[in-house]
Amino acid sequence: MSAKSNTYSRAFWVSNTVEMFERMAYYAIFIVITLYLSNTLGFNDFEASMISGVFSGALYLLPLFTGAYADKIGFRKSLLLAFTLLTLGYLGLGVLPTFLQSCGLVEYGEHTQFSGLPDSSLRWLIVPIMVILVVGGAFIKSTISASVAKETTSENRARAYSIFYMTVNIGSFTGKSIIDPLRHAIGEHAYIAINYFSAAMTFIALVAVFFLYRSAQTAGEGKSMREVGRGLVRVFSNGRLVALILIVTGFWIVQQQLYATMPKYVIRMAGEAARPGWIANVNPFVVVVCVGFVTRLMAKRSAITSITIGMFLIPLSALLMACGNLFESELIGGLSNVTLMMIVGIVCQGLAECFISPRYLEYFSLQAPKGEEGLYLGFSHLDSFLSSILGFGISGILLTKYCPDPALFDSHEAWQAASANAHYIWYYFAAIGMVSALLLLLFAYLTRERAQKN
Repeated sequence: MSAKSNTYSRAFWVSNTVEMFERMAYYAIFIVITLYLSNTLGFNDFEASMISGVFSGALYLLPLFTGAYADKIGFRKSLLLAFTLLTLGYLGLGVLPTFLQSCGLVEYGEHTQFSGLPDSSLRWLIVPIMVILVVGGAFIKSTISASVAKETTSENRARAYSIFYMTVNIGSFTGKSIIDPLRHAIGEHAYIAINYFSAAMTFIALVAVFFLYRSAQTAGEGKSMREVGRGLVRVFSNGRLVALILIVTGFWIVQQQLYATMPKYVIRMAGEAARPGWIANVNPFVVVVCVGFVTRLMAKRSAITSITIGMFLIPLSALLMACGNLFESELIGGLSNVTLMMIVGIVCQGLAECFISPRYLEYFSLQAPKGEEGLYLGFSHLDSFLSSILGFGISGILLTKYCPDPALFDSHEAWQAASANAHYIWYYFAAIGMVSALLLLLFAYLTRERAQKN
């Protein structure tokens, strides 16, 4: 590989840096989003899961359209718009509880005391705030990953996406690290305070883009809306890409449980002392440590081969998580089996992500015509849209059935009886992961046969 192929532009490094700040902001919030909705705003488990799922799903659906529009107006303008909206949105998440408290509907502190909020329509003010966050986040999703494609060549792109994915997970790890110390210091008020941290991170990113982001790669900018529409039709009619998206959705349904199911599951099964933020941090830690090695290991293998290996790791991760509820004894240091096996399962999940995500983005970037990187990389996030809607919806149903809220029961014994089979939740997700892995084998076989015939 030539020296030139190892050199990346300033726009590439600025894109990666601001993505790290955006991920810090996002994951600091998202790791406790269902807890924020339930403990701060008074939504029940199913409502909180569905709101979170729609929020996350829309965040991954809109990039298809924002990506196409970003190709038209340019990535710098798109990033400035995105970080402005995100800063306003995170501030809104922090200010809304203050407004609700001033209305006499709730009292916040170490423990939240509701006085009418669960029955008030004012809690639905969360919707316009989340709309602002969704639009801002959708521009980020398409623009940053597409910027990596614009600023690289096919020769150095796999390594570039490995670097990109490492910075994503550094941000993810840092963001998740904030919440547990904050929660143990100030209790449930942490779910409000953390929003101001996220607003600060996206404001820093906004300033960085304004002063530092410049790109010489301007292909596609200034195209007409008719040309944008034609691009959308073309990418939607690509049956091979649509099939791959649908299959990889199974992986992300299981991966979404890191946020949809795990926080409530470990707190209810392992006790209030459990630290879901730290447990979730195992995933980005594994990715940061291993993604470069995995990329080098699979350098001579096709993207589909790498993705297939990861797909078979994901059902195994769910089965490992289920094992935590099969033993009652505590381990040395008071670490419960629920926590231990959750960590082991998340390690396996992180390894799966190393094999799948960077090569998945690379695969889509290589299909993109010049000037349509935003469109194609935005399209690649459609699997996360589907998995958010399905993953959070399934989570709400399964938590209600197998691991319900202890506050709904008159005694601890009654709750224990109702949650005796809580680990069944993970069997459902293991089955989803295995079906997806088998479908990917079929996809690889059919696409290989087609390539040989052509």
